[in-house]
Amino acid sequence: MNGEARPRLHAAAGLIVLAFIAFISLGLPDGLLGVAWPSIRQGFGLPLDALGALLFAVNAGYLVSSFGSGYAIGRLGVGRLLALSCAATGISLVGYTLVPSWWLLVTLGLLAGLGAGAIDGGLNTFVAAHFGERLMQWLHASWGVGISLGPFIMTTGLERFQSWRWGYVAVGTAQIALGAYFAFTASRWQSPTRTPSPYATNPAPLPTPIHEPAASFTATLADPRVWMSLTLFLVYTGIEATLGYWTYTLLTESRGISAHTAGFWTGGYWVTFTVGRILAGLFSQRLGGDALIRTCLVGATAGSALLAWNPTPGSSLAGVVILGFSIAPVFPGLVSGTRARVGRRHEANTIGMQIGVASLGAALIPAVAGVLARRISIEVIPIFVVVLAVVVLALHALGTTRARFSDKKPSKS
Repeated sequence: MNGEARPRLHAAAGLIVLAFIAFISLGLPDGLLGVAWPSIRQGFGLPLDALGALLFAVNAGYLVSSFGSGYAIGRLGVGRLLALSCAATGISLVGYTLVPSWWLLVTLGLLAGLGAGAIDGGLNTFVAAHFGERLMQWLHASWGVGISLGPFIMTTGLERFQSWRWGYVAVGTAQIALGAYFAFTASRWQSPTRTPSPYATNPAPLPTPIHEPAASFTATLADPRVWMSLTLFLVYTGIEATLGYWTYTLLTESRGISAHTAGFWTGGYWVTFTVGRILAGLFSQRLGGDALIRTCLVGATAGSALLAWNPTPGSSLAGVVILGFSIAPVFPGLVSGTRARVGRRHEANTIGMQIGVASLGAALIPAVAGVLARRISIEVIPIFVVVLAVVVLALHALGTTRARFSDKKPSKS
């Protein structure tokens, strides 16, 4: 390696590490909320289903900023966008602990979502333009690390300081510090349209799309296969989020499991989720995409059924582990299988719509679970998850069958 290449290599390595740290921090708030919610609800005197308001605020901000991240990068550059986004997220998380009313906290949730969506969009754009698929996979694995650590951080705060606020102050302060470091290194974050780093594999300038969509959005929306695929994403992401947000409440308020143990296993759900996604990358080519998704959905159905049945105290914890490990590979597998479900002409349009609908599902379905829990019982939540898992399995099987049938005759897509 010559003397000129070595500094570029070191600079790129530093940005990679910083990007991974940022994605870890991106996952932390999601991991905090599930464990903190019983204490937040008690402190503000809220009903069980009030969580839905916060989820909708966060996801509304997330949708707006993630969709607009490309424009923001063009105006600000990646480094400045990340600096402002981390600062916004950190300020909102610390603000959670200072506001006197619930609706002010919900308002701050909108700001937190705006910051998180911009971080997600900015880093995905940068890594996609400069680095290969391997680093992209590791980037998203970093999010799993963050969301796995979140429950442990919040459990520590509840046990040692008897307050949910400690966890948010710790994570919010770290986000603000990270934002300051992004500002300090802003000049090192090259625009995706500039010369790529020495780590790049198959880099592509962002403004040049891989291919133009062959169908208009109107034509895509008129295709029933697209609506089936969107429903698949809506329901699946709802399962993932419902388990993340409500497992701790279920274990502590209904199953009689101690706060320490419940916090550990809620974090364990995300740990097994992260491990499942890493391992899926090693075996997906051997099993094939559809077979992998089908196997995972069967495992998720079994895990949710075990969690709902709960014949012994340990079966709750086993169900959580099985669920986390099983559902992890489903989302990337569904994205990869989009063309097979809807056809080439609608693929590009549908993928973007799926990501948006997934964010909606992450807010809507946990909110519905909260309403059911309030009106019936917290124990209805795992039953609700069983039903949703069966729906996803049926929708995937139907979509796969239709795709195979379409392959046997000339396709108009």
